Order: sequence, then C-alpha cells, then structure tokens
Amino acid sequence: MEAIKRIHHISAIVGDPNENLKFYRDVLGLRLIKQTVNFDDPGVYHLYFGDQRTTPGTVITFFPWTNDNHGRKGSGQVGRIAFRVPKGSMDYWKEHLTAQNIHIEMTQLFGKETLEFNDVHGLELAIVEGEISANHSDIVDFHGAVLLSANPQATKDLLTGIMGLNELDVEDQNHHFETVGQEKHHILTSIPPQPAGRFGIGTVHHIAWSVPTIDALKEWQSTLQDNEFGVTEVKDRNYFNSIYTKEKGKIVFEFATDGPGFDIDEDIQSLGSMLKLPEQYEHKRQEYETLLPKLKI
Repeated sequence: MEAIKRIHHISAIVGDPNENLKFYRDVLGLRLIKQTVNFDDPGVYHLYFGDQRTTPGTVITFFPWTNDNHGRKGSGQVGRIAFRVPKGSMDYWKEHLTAQNIHIEMTQLFGKETLEFNDVHGLELAIVEGEISANHSDIVDFHGAVLLSANPQATKDLLTGIMGLNELDVEDQNHHFETVGQEKHHILTSIPPQPAGRFGIGTVHHIAWSVPTIDALKEWQSTLQDNEFGVTEVKDRNYFNSIYTKEKGKIVFEFATDGPGFDIDEDIQSLGSMLKLPEQYEHKRQEYETLLPKLKI
C-alpha cells in the first residue's frame, strides 16, 4: 500500500457564509468551486474553495454556522492551516493583508518565514513561500497544517509508521513531518498537548488525506481497522468517496479519493455558481433554497 502523498482537503466551521465567501474569494483569491450542503446536516451549507483548476491538494471547505456557537481551539483539532504561495511573493502578501486591515505576524512556525493571520471568523491561517517562482502571487496549494494532538506520540506513530510521512525534525514545541508526494505538505504536531478543544465557529473539523482510488481507500479502511482504529463505512460524498477515523490524538482524519471530481455535476467554467444537492436531498430543494442564506455570488 502506497504512503499518503498529500492533503486532500481541510474542513472548518465558520460563521456567516457571505463573510466566508468574501474573505476566501475576495481577500485570498480562491475560487468557490462547489456550493452544496453538509450531507450529514443538510440545513447547513458545505462550501468548497480551491484554485482555478480544482487541483487536488488545494481545496479548503467550510460549514458556515449562522448561530453564535463559537468553538474553543485545543487538542483534538487541527490548528493553523498554511497556504503556499510562489517564491518571492511574501512582500505582496504582507502588503495585501495589511491593506485589508488584517493583523499579521511573522514567525518561523514551519521552519521558515511564516506569515500568520486569522480569517474573518477567527480561523488560524498562514502563508509560506514555496520553491517555485511565478509571475503571479496566487495561492498555489496547501503548505501544511498544525495538528493539536491530545497524544502527540500516538499521532506521530500513525503519521510515520502507518501513513508513511517522513519525520524531519523537532522545532521549538513541534514535531515536523512531510508527505512523500511531490506537493511535500508539511505537518506539525504541537507538543505538549493543549487543553481539549470544542468544535464551533473558528475551528477546524477535520483534515482529509488523499488516496488515489476506491480500492486504495478500502485498503486504508482495512489497515486502520487492523491497527485498532474505529473506522466508518465508505461514504459517497458525490465528488469523492471517503472514510473517517478519530485517531488516538482525538483528531478527526478523513481519507478521500481523488475522484470522481468536482465537475461531475457542473462544467468546469461554472463550478460553484449554483446550489448542488445530492440525490437523496433533491426532492427537498425548495425547502433548502428557502432555508439557506442566499449567497452573494
């Protein structure tokens, strides 16, 4: 079985959907590639953003809650999410975010210059330069993420011993890992454990790891079960198939197939332009279109 090569997507809980759309589309320059509903809670949007080509490893998704239920960041969650930008574009991003009245802080979180900031709902983000120069400053893909494990050693054992990530080093209060694919996504596990977190607005719900096919997904399901992880059945998410497990550091991991892709129900040019519902909810379309806030596309 092949090692995990990259992040598939990261899903977070945020507030007002139009504030979410404005920030990730108009401030960060990502494309809304899918507007659908949370398949497990269809009264809530599930909004997907990515690059213009919906490249695997660029997708961040959101469950926008319209209540005032803010979360508490802590162990059992994914912490700061880092995006990768072209080499030489950091000054542009400093100026751009500052002009948007977004507080920024320069750190060495990922072992190199890291621009840290929060989104409009308090989700912790970062920007790190990649190795490739380009004539634009668009976000290229994920650089990586911080895992706030309740059991850093157990999380390390899963990442390196089963999933095949490479351990790079220990930096300050973090273990540092890297996926083996060409994207080389960087994963930090925070040590020591923080107090337990609580899901809500401004927190990450799960991180999803990319697997190539449904057969590979079933192999991962068996491998995780053999290693005494509780694993869900294979779930059909229309745009990919996936399984979920809560790893031993209490972080929700999803393993998701690369296909069939986001263009199976709308062409690439019109992605994200209208509400798409899974078959089981299509008969209630009028109800959901009335219930859900209208997006300012």
